[in-house]
Amino acid sequence: MADGKFITFEGPEGAGKSTQLKLCAEYLRSRNMEVITTREPGGTPLAEQLRGILKTHSGDEKLHPETELLLMEAARSQHMRELILPALERGCTVLCDRFYDSTTAYQGAARNIDRKLIDDLNLFASGFRKPDLTFILDLDVESGFRRAGKRAETAGEYDRFEAETRSFHLRVREAFLAIAAAESCRVKVVNAEGTPEEVFERIAEYLNELWG
Repeated sequence: MADGKFITFEGPEGAGKSTQLKLCAEYLRSRNMEVITTREPGGTPLAEQLRGILKTHSGDEKLHPETELLLMEAARSQHMRELILPALERGCTVLCDRFYDSTTAYQGAARNIDRKLIDDLNLFASGFRKPDLTFILDLDVESGFRRAGKRAETAGEYDRFEAETRSFHLRVREAFLAIAAAESCRVKVVNAEGTPEEVFERIAEYLNELWG
C-alpha cells in the first residue's frame, strides 16, 4: 500500500484553519478516502499534556523561548511516531491543524531563534517526513484577532500566543508568506477572507490537483 497524503493547515490567529480542515475532511471522505484529523501541538494524550503547558502556562516561572521550542518539538516527535507516521503507512490521508511551519514562524521568526536550528529540529522531530501539501490561510492581523475573539470554543481561555503583541503577530504572518515564497510547490497561500464555503472553494482547487 502506498503511503497516504499528509496535508497541513497553517496561518495566523483567527484565519480559520480548524474550520477549513473540517471542510476538507468532509470533502475527502465524500470521495471515499480514509481521513484522520489531528492538531499541533497535541494529537496524542502525551502531546496534549505538552500543549496545555505551551498554550496556557502562566505564573511566576517564565516559559523561556528555548524551552517553548523544545517542548513543541517533543510534542511533535511523539505525535509523529505515535499517530501520523503509522496512519500514513496504512495509506490514510492525515490532515493536521498546524505543523512545523508554525514553529518556523512563531519560534523562529517571532521569537528570533536561529533558523538553521529550527529547521534541524523540525526535521528530526518529524522523522524527516515533510507534508505533501500545506495551506497557509492568510489574513491580516487585525481581522484575525477580531475572529479569534468571537470563537465560542476558546471564549474566556488564556492563550499565550494570542496574548502576544501586534508586532509579534506581524512577524508571524510575514514568516508564513516567506515560507510560501520559498516552497511554492508544497505551500499554497489561500486568501482567508470570505465565508468558510468561499475559502474552501479555493482550497478544493488544489486538492483536485493533488489527486487529479
